[in-house]
Amino acid sequence: MSVKVQIVFHSLYTHVYQLAEAIAEGAREVSGAEVLLAQVPETLPAEILEKMGATAAKKSFAHIPVADPHVLADADAIILGTPTRFGASTAQMQAFLDATGGLWAKGALIGKVGSAFTSTASQHGGQETTLVHLQTFFYHQGMVVAGVPYAAKELSELNEVTGGSPYGASTIAGPRGERTPTANELAIARFQGKHIAQIAAKLAAK
Repeated sequence: MSVKVQIVFHSLYTHVYQLAEAIAEGAREVSGAEVLLAQVPETLPAEILEKMGATAAKKSFAHIPVADPHVLADADAIILGTPTRFGASTAQMQAFLDATGGLWAKGALIGKVGSAFTSTASQHGGQETTLVHLQTFFYHQGMVVAGVPYAAKELSELNEVTGGSPYGASTIAGPRGERTPTANELAIARFQGKHIAQIAAKLAAK
């Protein structure tokens, strides 16, 4: 039986995009999983992106299609990724979620699996609050919320600074975006992708 997993993200400096690709890798390990990777529309003008130093980074994932909120109805599982902004999602991600009112009115996402991932500039920069913030969207849409269980041994890594929690995969970008996702963080992301796809497959089989 096929299961459709949609990974929808917003990324400026590739950190969230790199996690998204790792999550997609994990999801594809599940037999019959069809994985769609999409990015939310960017709302910042090109000149602002240039001043932020994000133009070159965004070109590296320009091949990823722009997400359509209506397509979410076709998914069995939806995994959202965003950088944190003061402990919540970016305006770009929020604008995308705000466009799903029609899906809510129809109950189109009820029973689907929802999960989230994020990045922050610092170790305690609001990763968990951002992930919980995204969970409220899933709850309002009537979805089944899942994170990363401690079966992912990388969550218990204490020998290095690392993102990742039971709420979802995450990475620490650094104040200037100089830090890239570590092997440990990417392993947690892959675990999350596989875990969510497996749950979606079990629900779809019933």
